[in-house]
Amino acid sequence: MTDSGINLDSLNKLRAGVIMGTGYGGVNSMSEQVIDFAKQNLNPRFSPFFIPKIIINMATGHIALKYGFKGINYTPVAACATSNVAIFEGFNHIRYGKADVMLCGGSEAAIYPVGIGGFNGVNALSVRNDSPETACRPFDISRDGFVMGEGAGVLVLEELEHAKKRGAKIYAEMIGWGNTSDAYHITASHPEGEGAANAIRMALEDANIDVDAVDYINAHATATPLGDISEAKAISAVFGAHASELNISATKSMTGHLLGAAGAVESIICIKSIQHDVVPPTINTKDIDPAIPSDLNLTLGKAQYRTVNVAINSTFGFGGHNVITMFRKFQ
Repeated sequence: MTDSGINLDSLNKLRAGVIMGTGYGGVNSMSEQVIDFAKQNLNPRFSPFFIPKIIINMATGHIALKYGFKGINYTPVAACATSNVAIFEGFNHIRYGKADVMLCGGSEAAIYPVGIGGFNGVNALSVRNDSPETACRPFDISRDGFVMGEGAGVLVLEELEHAKKRGAKIYAEMIGWGNTSDAYHITASHPEGEGAANAIRMALEDANIDVDAVDYINAHATATPLGDISEAKAISAVFGAHASELNISATKSMTGHLLGAAGAVESIICIKSIQHDVVPPTINTKDIDPAIPSDLNLTLGKAQYRTVNVAINSTFGFGGHNVITMFRKFQ
């Protein structure tokens, strides 16, 4: 909000809203409260703050209270694609004329016994404990799962004329989104990346641009054995000959997997790539899995400076959710 320069005194707060998401919610608070309840011998009771601390929508409530935003306010949940859903929902409300300003994004704090234990239980986490700094290895033949991260990302989305009228600093233009379901498995992505490919095509159609206009893709690429391959196949299928001309990077290799916050943080990375014409690298990847299509430029080892006019952020979540957001350099 500080960076946006929005004047709260002159803002029409009935047309300002909040959409924030999280994949896990207040599971840590729930765990602590349940354990505490179980330890009480006489007259056990739950804290009056128990429900407000665990319900996922409370984040949007707190933010609206802080800034006095009285417009659209709710919380979507789509596992690790959640904050990208929040972003495209805010985008839609603005272009449908329902809002002027939307605060959109997500946060996650899952480094806790329940969070780590739960994902470890489904064999989603890397067990490369002898080398934690290189444990996240997207696209590498030796990858064995993701590394948990924590964080948050928030975008201020604003209707163009509203932003121009107040002299806003515009980093980029959001131009499209896609959202599909694999309808395949509760945790595994479709092996050929069909759902991801369809979501990318939907976003390209929504933005009304051709595949050869895309310069950079921030891949979901969590370093899981199946997920990285299906995503790479989806990119190759959609972009064809242009796949070798664009840059792809897996920034989770540096940040860890932020779960419900991943889409927002990585959308910001896309926007900053557009702003500075630089593609961040994929680190730790030494030997690319031969199942990954060989025509993909994975931006290994170091950043690459190039013109970035259009960038795509890909996010996928347990349950088969595929969510794409697309951004363009503002002219």
